[in-house]
Amino acid sequence: MRTARVRAPELQGRGWLNTGDKSYSIKDFRGRIVLLDFWTFCCINCLHVLDELRPLEEKYGDVLVVVGVHSPKFEHERDADALAAAVERYEVHHPVLDDPELHTWQQYAAKAWPTLSVVDPEGYVVAMMAGEGHAEGLDRLIEELIATHEAKGTLHRGDGPYVPPAEPATSLRFPGKAVVLDTGNLLVSDSARHSIVELAADGETVQRRIGSGERGHADGGPADARFAEPQGICPLPPHVAEIVGYDFVVADTVNHLLRGLRFDTGEVRTVAGTGRQWRSTVDDHPHDALSIDLSSPWDLAWYDDRVIVAMAGIHQLWWFDPIKRTAGMYAGTTVEALKDGPLDQVWMAQPSGLSVSMDGRRLWIADSETSALRFIEDGVMHTSVGQGLFDFGHVDGPADQALLQHPLGVCALPDGSVLIADTYNGAVRRFDPATGLVSTVADELAEPSDLVLTGDGDVLVVESAAHRLTRLAPGALSAAGASTVSGERHRTERPPTDLAAGTITLDVIFTPAPGQKLDESFGPSTRVVVSASPPELLLDGAGTSTDLSRELVLNPEVPAGVLQITAQAATCDAEAEHAACHLTRQDWGVPLRITPDGADRLPLILRGLDG
Repeated sequence: MRTARVRAPELQGRGWLNTGDKSYSIKDFRGRIVLLDFWTFCCINCLHVLDELRPLEEKYGDVLVVVGVHSPKFEHERDADALAAAVERYEVHHPVLDDPELHTWQQYAAKAWPTLSVVDPEGYVVAMMAGEGHAEGLDRLIEELIATHEAKGTLHRGDGPYVPPAEPATSLRFPGKAVVLDTGNLLVSDSARHSIVELAADGETVQRRIGSGERGHADGGPADARFAEPQGICPLPPHVAEIVGYDFVVADTVNHLLRGLRFDTGEVRTVAGTGRQWRSTVDDHPHDALSIDLSSPWDLAWYDDRVIVAMAGIHQLWWFDPIKRTAGMYAGTTVEALKDGPLDQVWMAQPSGLSVSMDGRRLWIADSETSALRFIEDGVMHTSVGQGLFDFGHVDGPADQALLQHPLGVCALPDGSVLIADTYNGAVRRFDPATGLVSTVADELAEPSDLVLTGDGDVLVVESAAHRLTRLAPGALSAAGASTVSGERHRTERPPTDLAAGTITLDVIFTPAPGQKLDESFGPSTRVVVSASPPELLLDGAGTSTDLSRELVLNPEVPAGVLQITAQAATCDAEAEHAACHLTRQDWGVPLRITPDGADRLPLILRGLDG
């Protein structure tokens, strides 16, 4: 889509990170190509984009300046210290503008996380695009901009403004998940150091490290194996481990792989995934585990006689059979929202924590982006706590009124209750199905991401942002040890889009990247799914279609709400003997307000490049 020649708005925010305390204006980058990445650190799609940009930053380091504009969704993400920790955790190696009030977000008319904006060396916006999967198109666009502006004499090469922060010396660095071994020791995913660590039973003393500590993908012994931000660890039943030759499965999150770990030797092997990120279509077929693409596997649990994978990157659960060496989809449709029911119909949002009840009947799930606690039993998913993508807080009491904030971990207890690592509230919460009540058992923790129950009945918390494991105080799990918190209720507030009641037109604008065309080889090339919160906001137009444009009918009796829209488009290389296939995908949650003078059209840009 060709855009008007518009001057890039100024960069406004609370401060800058990764610049050595220096502040920048958009004019300071004149003569360079600027790529603004509007992100928020809770968002898995934003984390995918960080990894997509790394090769571009390296390739074009003397002409390209990437600026992360952090535009928070959750209240916790507004905290400056939490942002600084996230920038370190995810190895963000470019300047980041802290924009807690979304000033720059609004100036650039962003409507979704992530959104990318490209500014040419003369200071004009030449491209806007939402979602992930744009690396190849950006590569071609940057090459075109280099050629154009070198010819005009408006391109200036040189060093970038990035200044790396100092890294503190700690045994662990942003640990993610943990499991207890039969010996009482623990295995912990040391995510920011790209390795697996065995700790003594005290939760502190390092016994050994598996993995070189460098980001990458390599099988081999403990000194040679490489991971990329590993998370969940799942012990296999002994009879299964004996057959397959390894004892644990590791969610190698950023590599989009599952890795098998043999405990006695520390040998690591790849057991599922190709290393490519999943960009395909939903199906219910088993696939060869080493030939199927995965997307940010975040946690693992042995349930229903196989490994269940919290596939955070596409809002689903998958399964992996180590003996048959097959994998497939278990629950979810890839639509990012909250809907219960039969497993092939449910909607999830970045599931990030799994735990199986002691009787093996229930699989508990921390569904992070809906701030929800959910469970599967007898082939049906239910929500115990949580109200949707945009409602969160720290509120205890009856489960239908309680609120969490981006939980990442769960731990089923012998009495049938479940603990929740309520990450962005810095708390451990407890839900008791017998009473239907939620309580707080510990707070003032630094981004707890997992919980484990020891053989002695103690609970250890993976306190990720404090780089340690913490033992809950004795008695914390008793009725007397819990407290009832009535904190603030939050709803994600972004500037609403004013729309008219009645019939409006939704237009998802998609232009293939340079050198690509829409691909109908495997069926329709486009797909759009529309729903609303509350559901009664939409009188007509909900559901799935292959048209990028459709009419919606908005209820005049509902003054405000959120339209939830998922769009994807399949493309392939236009002129290549062996054309590569690509899938561009984005989820929008568009807050809207019904007003008499509101617009009758809602345009959303899936990909827009100025040719």
